[in-house]
Amino acid sequence: MPSFSDLTAGRIAAPARTDSRAVFGQVMGLVAFTCLFCALGAYVGKDASRGAGFLAFIVAFGCLMGLNAANARSQQLGIGLLFAVGLLLGVGLGPILQYYVDSDPGVVYQSAGATAGFVGILGAYGYATRRDLSGMARGLFFALIGLLLFGIVTLFVSIPGGNVIYAVLGLVVFGAYTIFDFNRLQRAGMEQATLIAASIFLDVLNVFQFMLLLFGGGGRR
Repeated sequence: MPSFSDLTAGRIAAPARTDSRAVFGQVMGLVAFTCLFCALGAYVGKDASRGAGFLAFIVAFGCLMGLNAANARSQQLGIGLLFAVGLLLGVGLGPILQYYVDSDPGVVYQSAGATAGFVGILGAYGYATRRDLSGMARGLFFALIGLLLFGIVTLFVSIPGGNVIYAVLGLVVFGAYTIFDFNRLQRAGMEQATLIAASIFLDVLNVFQFMLLLFGGGGRR
């Protein structure tokens, strides 16, 4: 027969699990809708000029910088800004996606499927593990800086298979970020849902781009 302390612990734990499920559902819903806005932006911007695409990236970056302050002021404002980020990044990626569609549409479908499986498996691990992975933050930041520097080097120095190496390294870095962000989701409150959704959306988007680069044989980026 369970003791009084066992029953009390169960009564306290149940709302926590319910809250955790609610936050998870909110975050995944926001990620899904942001991906839809991104797809819409890609369709709208498929014929955009390079300058227009670059401008869309700049504005999206500005929106990301203001997302934390907007979310602190109003969760609805934060969600609206998140969807705007998805739309603008989609516009910026539109011409790149159109290039792959014109060259080989199968690459886009393969990349989308591989992204779903990749993020799904690593995200499930990050969310299921009981370890607190917050200590990974600094290492991931430096890994991201290293990845960016390597990408810049490949623009000016011809490295055999450089684009493929860059794609594989990118998948390693953002695979780790995916685990990290889903692990954060375990302990997140509803007030953090928009910010974590933004992080996971960026993980998904970057993984998709590196999958495109990999399946496309190191083509345009």
